[in-house]
Amino acid sequence: MNFKTLATTLLALLSGVTLLIYFDESTLFLTTLLLSIIGIKGINNKINKDINIDLQGFSINTFVGLWFALSIAPAYGISIKELAIVSNGFLIQVLLSFIFFIFFMITRISIIARVEKSVKGGVGIIASALIAGAAAGISSAALWQVYVELLSKFL
Repeated sequence: MNFKTLATTLLALLSGVTLLIYFDESTLFLTTLLLSIIGIKGINNKINKDINIDLQGFSINTFVGLWFALSIAPAYGISIKELAIVSNGFLIQVLLSFIFFIFFMITRISIIARVEKSVKGGVGIIASALIAGAAAGISSAALWQVYVELLSKFL
């Protein structure tokens, strides 16, 4: 992972968390869908202009995937006052979503790589990021629920 990719991912994380704090998860989800459509059209336009373009050089898919992960887990917005409360799980799920998203985007396991290779153009790039985001969000939410369940049984 190079510096540009890391910086883009951190910017996507900060902007996604800001949307969750000041708005809510449905706004983040709808913004993700709008950004997906804009991304598909933009990527397809660049591909049509230059057939030999590097398809890994796009960063809009990072925003789409990470925002989708954040709209799944944590699937609620909080106020700034509640941000530091660890027991609500917001920050933990944000960090887990971030880590899982990076893992799924780097490894491109299973269907993520197949979609990116088999579906041509912007749809394949954006769809693979959405799948990675969905996997990251679901993994984050599931891990948090396991933690809460174990905590409730032992306390």
